[in-house]
Parts: sequence; C-alpha cells; structure tokens
Amino acid sequence: MKTSAVAIDVSSLSRRETNVSIFLIGVMFFIFGFISWVNSILIPYFKIACELTSFQAYLVAFAFYIAYFIMSVPASYLLKTQGFKKGMMFGFWFMAMGAFIFVPAAMTRTYGIFLAGLFTIGIGLAILQTAANPYITILGPKERGAQRISMMGICNKAAGILSPLIFAAVILRPTDTDLFAQLGTMNTTEKAAALDELVRRVIPPYTVLGTFLFVLGYLVYRSPLPEINTEQETPEVASANAGKKSIFDFPHLILGAVAIFLHVGTQVIAIDTVIGYANSMGIDLLKAKTFPSYTLACTICGYLIGIIIIPRYVSQVNALRFCTLLGTLFTLLIIHTEGTVTFLGHSADISIWFVVLLGLANSLVWAGIWPLALDGLGRYTKIGASILIMGLCGNAIMPLFYGYFADAYDVRTAYWVLFPCYLYLVYYAVYGHKVKRWRLA
Repeated sequence: MKTSAVAIDVSSLSRRETNVSIFLIGVMFFIFGFISWVNSILIPYFKIACELTSFQAYLVAFAFYIAYFIMSVPASYLLKTQGFKKGMMFGFWFMAMGAFIFVPAAMTRTYGIFLAGLFTIGIGLAILQTAANPYITILGPKERGAQRISMMGICNKAAGILSPLIFAAVILRPTDTDLFAQLGTMNTTEKAAALDELVRRVIPPYTVLGTFLFVLGYLVYRSPLPEINTEQETPEVASANAGKKSIFDFPHLILGAVAIFLHVGTQVIAIDTVIGYANSMGIDLLKAKTFPSYTLACTICGYLIGIIIIPRYVSQVNALRFCTLLGTLFTLLIIHTEGTVTFLGHSADISIWFVVLLGLANSLVWAGIWPLALDGLGRYTKIGASILIMGLCGNAIMPLFYGYFADAYDVRTAYWVLFPCYLYLVYYAVYGHKVKRWRLA
C-alpha cells in the first residue's frame, strides 16, 4: 500500500516550510503534554473516588503508557503505509475515543472502564509520538536536534503545568476538603452517593476533550504539514549499514531504548507521586495539586537553558551527562535530607523540593538520548523510533514499583527505585551511546 502523499527530502523544505512544520509539531507536543500530565491529578482523584490502594491508583499510569509498548511498532507500519498526516489523524481519533469512554466509566464508577479509556488514549498518543519524535529530530541540522526537542519539551511541559490546575479547577471544589474528611464517617449508601457525584464530574470535560480531539485530527490531516522522508541515507550511512539485517544490529539504539524506558519512568515518578508525597506531610489535595506544576516548571527552565547553550557552549552529549549525574544526586538528597522549610506558601519537608528539582535534572535527558540513539540508522529510522517509543512503557512500569514499595514501606523510601535508573542513564550518557557492535567478551 502506498502512502497518501509523496515523501520529500527534508533538505528541500524552505525556511518558511520548516518553521511552519516545527510550529505544528509544537502544537501537537502541547496537546501530548496536556493529556499526559493530567494523570498526576487523576491518580489521587481516582484513589479517593474509586477507593484504591497506592498500587491500584498507579494503574492509571500503567494503563495509559503500556499502550506505547503494544502500539509503537504497529504505529510505525501504519505511518509507513498511510503517511504521517493520515496516521496522525488516526492517532487523534483514538484519543477522542478514549476520552468518550470516560462517560460510561463515570456513570458506573467502574475503575476498569476508566483504565480502558486511558489505554485507548495511550494508543492514540503512541501513534502520534511515533510520528512526531523522528520528524522533529531530522527537521534541521543534526547538531541542533536536542535544541529542537527542547523546544518541543517546553510545549509539552507548559501544557503539563496547566492541565492538572485546569482539571482541578473544573473537577474539584473548595468544599471537597471537608467531603474527603467526612467520607470515613458516612454509611455505605451515603458514601456511595458522594463518590458517584465526585466521579461524574469528569463527564463534561472529557466529552468536550473528545470532541476537540476528533475535530483536531481532521484539521491536522488537512494541514500544510509535509510528508518528509525520515529514512534518507547519505552514502556514508548506506555504506556503514550495508551489512545490517535488523534493528538489533544497532546496539546504541537498543541501549538507548532502555535509557528511554528508565528516563520516562523517573520523570513520571517525579511528577505523578509528588502529590501523594505532599499528602504524607499533611498537605491536602487542593493545595498539593500545584506540586506537579512546580516540577514541570523546573523542567521548562532546563529546556530554556538547553536552547541557549546547546550546541553553542555545551554539546548535547555533555548536557545529557550533567543532567543524569544531577538526577543521581537529587535522588540521594530526597532519601537523606530532612527538615521542615516554608517555601512558596508550603510548609513541608525539604526533601519534597528535591523531588521538584528532578524536573530540572530530567529536562535534557530525552532530548539528549534521541539524536544519539537514532544516529546513523538511515532506512531503519522509523522502526528505530518505534523501538524508542516502546520505551515509554517505563511510564507504565516504574510507578507500579514505586507504588508497591510505598505500600510496603513508605512513600519516601520508595524513591530508592530512582537510583539504579539514574546510574544506567549515566552509563548511557558516558559510554552506552558509543557502542556500535555487540561484544561477547
């Protein structure tokens, strides 16, 4: 089957066409972030409304992100046969379907149906991410790949700052603090009625969201976004890849996919667990809802620094090395520092601010890994990108480890799960990305 439009060489695009394409992809990354990072408020919200344990609540992240593992490779074939724009349209339509599934889930207060909706949204996002990440990676000079991805990251995380706050403003009410306190004293009938009313508040916003995503999918299909050739090979790359028979002949890519898995896991833990960590310090949900936004604001600061200094002052690989070391340090500080401080109107243990600062440490890791992992893949670029997108299932797996240890020990001790992740990321930044062939010895 042929693609819906002829793919063109990216070097043939004019400056205006390139800038328009970057803008449109930036809008898409904003939408990715808005929908993805609302999970940070959905987790504690569903924990209350559906009466869940910490482990069960983090199935929100699992259902959402496991779709990346299942769908990424099929998504690459969808894009190959249908083209970028039609594939993106299907991605938005899957997301719309997932949003509409929230309606029957809320009407019945059935957590499993909510998870099915989140999984369907994740399928759509997997398609879109498989298209957008390699697209933006090659849409300009290779040495500025991390800079462009940082720009996309700003769009993504700016939306992430807004989405929990908007969701909380739409769903939560000032009287909910009293409601949450009274739930334990209600009889079974009263409690069920109160929780039914609480969970049905998601119906209007998700109905609007589903309609918006459906329309947006069609608009993207009709947009001037060009079909570009992501698999172009220079003579040097073609010669180097002549003996390669599969994607597994590129160790730096496979090691990079593991790095993506661990990186996104550390990122989602830093954002999706910080509200629960704040709750453990006596900060209620209505006040704690701002902590994911603080973490994402730190990430945006890191992106801005990256745009300024990469590659003019610091290479993207050195920025990656610095950020992975910083994440290792902040993890140890979360575990070992104690003492109450008052900052930004919150009186809390100082360790929570190191969770927030993980946003800074994580900022340039994704942008650093992608260009290194896709380097020299040539005709294997699309399937290579899908392998990297599969790594996003780390968002599904790692929070479950955190939730398990939070139930078994406590929410602070559970942050130890971050430490081996950052050690591996340091390894990839220093050495792993250079591995071009497997060695048995």
